Amino acid sequence: MSDSKNGMPAEMNDQVEKNDDQQYSLNDDRRVKVLSPGALIAKRFFRNRLAVVGLVILVVMFLFSFVGGLVSPYGQDETFSTMTKLNTQYAGITETTSRRYTAAPDADFGALVQSKANSAINEGASSFERDGVTYTIDQAAPDIYTFSTGGQVVAYGSTYVVSVPSGMTAPSFEFQVAAITALSEANADAAPAEEASEVTEDGAVVVESGENDTAEQAEEAEEAEAAGNTFEVDGATYSFDDSGNVMDADGTVVAMVSPFVISASDGNTAIPDDLREALLTAVDADASEVVYTDAEGTEHTYSISYDAYSKVYNVTETTENLVYDRYASPSLEHWLGTDGNGMDMLTRLMYGGRVSLIIGFIVVFIAAGLGVIMGGISGYFGGWVDNLIMRIVDIFYCLPSMPIIIILGSAMDAMRLDPWVRMIYLMLILGFLSWPGIARLVRGQILSLREQEFMLATEATGISVPHRIIRHLIPNVMPQLIVSCTMSLGSTIITEATLSFLGLGVKFPFASWGNIISDVNNAFVMTNYWFIWIPAGICLLLAVLGFNFVGDGLRDAFDPKMNR
Repeated sequence: MSDSKNGMPAEMNDQVEKNDDQQYSLNDDRRVKVLSPGALIAKRFFRNRLAVVGLVILVVMFLFSFVGGLVSPYGQDETFSTMTKLNTQYAGITETTSRRYTAAPDADFGALVQSKANSAINEGASSFERDGVTYTIDQAAPDIYTFSTGGQVVAYGSTYVVSVPSGMTAPSFEFQVAAITALSEANADAAPAEEASEVTEDGAVVVESGENDTAEQAEEAEEAEAAGNTFEVDGATYSFDDSGNVMDADGTVVAMVSPFVISASDGNTAIPDDLREALLTAVDADASEVVYTDAEGTEHTYSISYDAYSKVYNVTETTENLVYDRYASPSLEHWLGTDGNGMDMLTRLMYGGRVSLIIGFIVVFIAAGLGVIMGGISGYFGGWVDNLIMRIVDIFYCLPSMPIIIILGSAMDAMRLDPWVRMIYLMLILGFLSWPGIARLVRGQILSLREQEFMLATEATGISVPHRIIRHLIPNVMPQLIVSCTMSLGSTIITEATLSFLGLGVKFPFASWGNIISDVNNAFVMTNYWFIWIPAGICLLLAVLGFNFVGDGLRDAFDPKMNR
């Protein structure tokens, strides 16, 4: 029997249909021939495992950078603070080991006279002469020498220093001589006395300031007067205690006599009198700490340390201060800790990735735009136009890009540009210096395409030159252009990171992976705070690796010589 449709036996007809089904089987590799060029490229791309890995890496990095910053509870420039104890320099105590000379008002007792006086005292002389003036030396007390001329005391030398409480006027010359003389004689005759302030077992001096200071001082003055520790100046009687405090008849401290000079580190700070006395007591008792309670009831702790080099007792105050939470270790609140400015490191990484990726894409777009325009014009027109543009490309190739970028970055530093404006300039500079390579690529492709039949057809149909280049030549160059741009994205991100690491790229408060890694300039940070720079380095590595993998995959997918 034969089939009524084609005159063939039914068995043969069934066999033909079976062969047709086998030819167009979904599992037949020959079906690849009917795929579109885009689908074919996609199939080749996704068959490349490294390209797929790179694509996954890039997707993760984009989600981390652009979506992570949106869901983060912190801002990129939000700082965090913590309370901590800080030791600040409060005062310095210097012991007078050599005689200091003080001259009476209007007396001429300069450095040369003082040097002559020192020599005379060391030789045991009772007088000396300088510039025709004879000075008589009198040891008024064990630790004070007075110098007279014409029967009038014009200067004295002593290791004691007279100071006055804050807010009081300086004492007269006669008062200083009388006070030092009386105190020196009393110290020479008196036995070692028990310290007035309380010294604890751990070497701390405890002193409290209150409203009864005047009464206590008056009581001390009465005791001192009863003990004979008094002297008179200009008809007024003064008394002093074992600590060197000189008080008037009302018990008010009017001066302090001591071999130590106390000066506040801040010239505007007035050291309270009771604290001054406590510090001197601590130095005499070799105590290392002073606990002082002021009139408001606030407790202050002062540490005393001796610097053998400068021979100064340094007084530091321990205070509770609100400071930036710098280099905090990873915690539940800050998963990657905080940086040197007290900012959340994970949030800075997210925003830094956003900045680095945006800079990379914009620079590549600028370079691709310039390269396509210049390369398209050069390749299509040829002749003197091609020669001129290629010489410009050669000039750009000869320019030292990195030194130019460093110089421009330093200039922007000197101009103190806004960080956002600086970032725009950085993208323009990098893009403007990166177009020659793309221009040569586009030129070479167009030179090979412009003589083909489809271009002759466009010319014959009267299509305009810009239309031929944009609609017919450039699309045929796009595959190679995409591969080139993808491969250059990684190098652009590396360049930006290098500039930011050197301090010439993205500036604070904006973050980029490069300026985050710049903290490793400090060796201590690099060795002790790994969470500052290692995560940023890993992000940078993954992003560049992902772009390189995708670029390799696209190159292989667009290559017609690759196995299908």
